[in-house]
Amino acid sequence: MLLTGQAEITIDAKQRLAVPSKFRSMLGEDETGWYCVPWPDGSILRLYPKPVFESQAGRLDDSLTAGSDASKIDQSFGMAEQLEMDKSGRVRLPKWHIDLVGMPTDVMVVGARNRLEIHPRAAWQASLVDRFRDMAALYERSERKQTEARS
Repeated sequence: MLLTGQAEITIDAKQRLAVPSKFRSMLGEDETGWYCVPWPDGSILRLYPKPVFESQAGRLDDSLTAGSDASKIDQSFGMAEQLEMDKSGRVRLPKWHIDLVGMPTDVMVVGARNRLEIHPRAAWQASLVDRFRDMAALYERSERKQTEARS
C-alpha cells in the first residue's frame, strides 16, 4: 500500500476527521481500522492503516528482560489509539492527541508512504517550498545510507 498526495481538511467540533476518498480508495475494500499516534517531530498525528501498524509492531523484538530503550518503545504503544472509520469515512481523533500536539482544526492530510500524517495546515503550507527544495538532497542522503548499509 502506497499512500501519496495531500488534502486540505477541517477537523470538526466532535474531533472527527473525514479521511479523503483518494486515500480511502488506496486501502483494501474492507479496511476501516486505523491507529493514531501523536508524533513529536513537527507536532503531527500519524494515522497508520491497521494492517501496517500491526505488521510494523510485530517486527520489534519481544523480551521479558527488555532494556531501557526497548521498555520505552514498548511503553510508547500506550500513546497509540485504535480508531474505526465510520460509514462516512470519518475517524474520531482522540482529544488528548489533538491537545498533546496542539493540532488546530484546519489541517493537511498528507500521504507518507505507509501512513497518513495530519499536519497543521498553516505550518505545512509555510514549509512546502523548503520541503520541495530539500527533496533532492534528502533522497541523495537516504540512498547513500542504504548503499553504506549494504556494504
